[in-house]
Amino acid sequence: MDNLILRFDMRYPADATTPVDAFYRAAIEMSSWADRHHFNAIGFSEHHNTDDGYLPSPLTMASAVAGRTEKAMIAVSALLVPLHDPLRLAEDIAVVDILSRGRLVITAGLGYRPEEYAALGKSWQHRGALMDDNLTTLFQAWTGEHFIYNGTRVKVLPRPFSRPHPLVCIGGNSKAAARRAVRFGLPFSPAIDDNDLADYYYRQSRQAGFTTPYVVMPQHPSTTFIAEDPQRAWHSLGPYMLYDALSYGQWRHASRRAYAESFASNLDELKAEGKYRILTPDQAVEIARSTGSLHFAPLVGGTPPDLGWESLELFAARVLPKLQFDEAPAYKADHENNTHVKNQE
Repeated sequence: MDNLILRFDMRYPADATTPVDAFYRAAIEMSSWADRHHFNAIGFSEHHNTDDGYLPSPLTMASAVAGRTEKAMIAVSALLVPLHDPLRLAEDIAVVDILSRGRLVITAGLGYRPEEYAALGKSWQHRGALMDDNLTTLFQAWTGEHFIYNGTRVKVLPRPFSRPHPLVCIGGNSKAAARRAVRFGLPFSPAIDDNDLADYYYRQSRQAGFTTPYVVMPQHPSTTFIAEDPQRAWHSLGPYMLYDALSYGQWRHASRRAYAESFASNLDELKAEGKYRILTPDQAVEIARSTGSLHFAPLVGGTPPDLGWESLELFAARVLPKLQFDEAPAYKADHENNTHVKNQE
């Protein structure tokens, strides 16, 4: 079992009954629990200017989780790099990487919502250039040496725990994103399983002389809950999953392609689509063994923590004992060889 993931986006609908502080505390407690139960990664994502409190500060959450965990990778996917001041971002990432002792993983994304750029005073039209400039600044900052930024001699300390820097992947679903990953010599993490796009990235890498390309595919993840009686559980959990699906759907546009993109408009369509699912323990064991992957989002769509815990505790009692695990996490910084990536197999 090499891909056991817990993720949070902290959507908090207007009719949520859980106090918001309890909702956030539950995410921290669940992350600590996951670290003790063989989860490979705990993930957070970022959005701004939303109607339901979608997590705007994933590095703050990552910092809190770093203090409550020891083994699991902490992934921010995606971090909307163009929306941040790059020096402050370099400092914040370095501190979280230190607190986690090198367990931080960043997927750098452009985002796909112009209203976020407008709200934060950034140019939507120049987002690609902003991404390139900010990435360049991040990698300069993490050397710990002086460099010139905006005409000023600057130095960013402390340096990250990881050397030469934390694992950074380039997100996206386009050839432009693949080329960006090659230019910066970074792994590529598309938001959708697309073998043609992966092949394009590898071809571009060979042409550029980039010798350590690596693609991280989503592998068709489904938001998963575990229940003894899935049909009954759909009555209690289904509205929260449908809310999540419909909320993402409101952000749909022609160029966006992502595994999280649901086209369901009601619960029956959501069940049939398969991107959100409720499994019996035996079904979960079978899928975990065949795919090596399970993705949990126990607070999805504002799910009350008690319902999320029921799923997690049933997983621990009835599924986890039947799975086998590697001791090493899926991605591990090699501090001696200064590399975070694998070659194409």
